[in-house]
Amino acid sequence: MQKVVVIGGSGHIGTFLIPALVEAGFSVANISRGKSKPYNENPAWQKVEQITLDRNAPDFLEHLESLKPDIIVDLINFTLKDTKDLVAKFQDKISHYLFCSSVWAQGRAEILPLNPASTTKTPLDEYGEQKFLSEMYLQESFQNGFPMTIIAPGQISGEGFKIINPWGNTDTSVFEKIAKGEKIFLPNFGMETLHHVHNEDVAQVFFKAIAHREKALGQSFYAVGEQSITLYGYAKYMYEFFNQTPQIDFLSWKEWCDYINNQEYTEHSYYHLVRSGAYNIQKEKELLGYAPKYSITQTIDAAVKSYIQRGIIKV
Repeated sequence: MQKVVVIGGSGHIGTFLIPALVEAGFSVANISRGKSKPYNENPAWQKVEQITLDRNAPDFLEHLESLKPDIIVDLINFTLKDTKDLVAKFQDKISHYLFCSSVWAQGRAEILPLNPASTTKTPLDEYGEQKFLSEMYLQESFQNGFPMTIIAPGQISGEGFKIINPWGNTDTSVFEKIAKGEKIFLPNFGMETLHHVHNEDVAQVFFKAIAHREKALGQSFYAVGEQSITLYGYAKYMYEFFNQTPQIDFLSWKEWCDYINNQEYTEHSYYHLVRSGAYNIQKEKELLGYAPKYSITQTIDAAVKSYIQRGIIKV
């Protein structure tokens, strides 16, 4: 029985990935700080070895090595240093390393659809920069025999956490405005794109990359759905969701920032909107047999219904 160690498996992705691995017959250990719990209950979790350990602990890699993993799924690697240290420790010791990157590694879109294996990405922030540097290092390491796969999720969404709204940030008040039939303003012409992907579909890509190891080795994949959605399309869909007539207008970026009047939210929006992208998942389908379970609107539906059920938005 192969042993899979998931680093950071109690959150968005691990909620679905770990039960799938258990049910497929893997021995599974989950490393976390013990501060998060999976979003849904599954009896498979009773068979998981739970290890409370901080990624930043000085003896982290020694603890990880002591678990004798065959496969490592690394969901919380945010720095090139951590990538280099892990590769050095596990060179010739594991059969597969799966690195969770991000579409934030991409930076500004040029030619669409985007290419997950591009070596000319231009990240816009430190988070994306570190993810991209790790991608490049892992590609180099693969040439030296390190068995890696890179998987870059889109904007992970679904029940249990905040999703990106039609303004490109996590301010839930816009959903309440729409639910009441109030007018909202979008930046520019509302044509920037967002890409919500259900966390169950993200987990599916990781699972299928493990199941199809030979085809996945050395590859970079997107963990995304079939579609992206424009801000305008998203806002219009939300009005329809709440049985309201769309009341949408537009402002220049500066005017829109004044309208929002919250620097944290406008900066959050900026980094989502400036990277507007579209993604092709033909490679994921052909090599891994990936088949997204949720459309982008179904993913949004699930999250907004969860907001209502949890009392996060009042309608």
